[in-house]
Amino acid sequence: MEEQPPPGTTWYPGEGKTAYTRTCAGGATTGLAIADGEEPPPPIDPGVLAQQAVDKMKLVGPDIASPRRGGKYVVGVPMWLWVHKSPSTYGPNTATATAGGVTVTATAKVKKIVWRMGDGGTETCAGPGTPYKASYGMQDSPSCGHRYTKTSAKAPGGKFALTATSTWAIDWQVTGDGGESGELTEIRESQAQVAVGEVQVVG
Repeated sequence: MEEQPPPGTTWYPGEGKTAYTRTCAGGATTGLAIADGEEPPPPIDPGVLAQQAVDKMKLVGPDIASPRRGGKYVVGVPMWLWVHKSPSTYGPNTATATAGGVTVTATAKVKKIVWRMGDGGTETCAGPGTPYKASYGMQDSPSCGHRYTKTSAKAPGGKFALTATSTWAIDWQVTGDGGESGELTEIRESQAQVAVGEVQVVG
């Protein structure tokens, strides 16, 4: 500060110290008290704090509900794709990180899931998918599904290798009015094995 705060004021640094102000890009201002002869610490990068907050969330790939493990599926029959939702697998998930008087809060949620079906087909779904019920019969999923056109007999192990890849959209903001804000993207994936056969007709 060009003029040091006098004793008894809010930002008085104390005997033998110098007061500094630091203003972030978003306009938030913090005060620092540095001992005489020492250099002020480097500015805090809110983006780095945002990444630290994301690391605390321990985000993982989709928790695949369908196709289920051990399930057997049939060529031409609609397969409904959906995932279980939790803070670490789908969101929303919120965490904070603090350094040098700066606090950043980050909130993450899955924006989309891309399903690579193992047969060369890909399905991109904006949501978690719709859970299937027996009463739906042979309907296609209203939100996220796939139809296999060939069996998995020639695939390694007799099963298609399926991969579900989630894209996490993360918004972060520095605490306080006018605090700097930004966005991050994280990618996570999960795998599953899918056995697909043909309907056997007995004559």
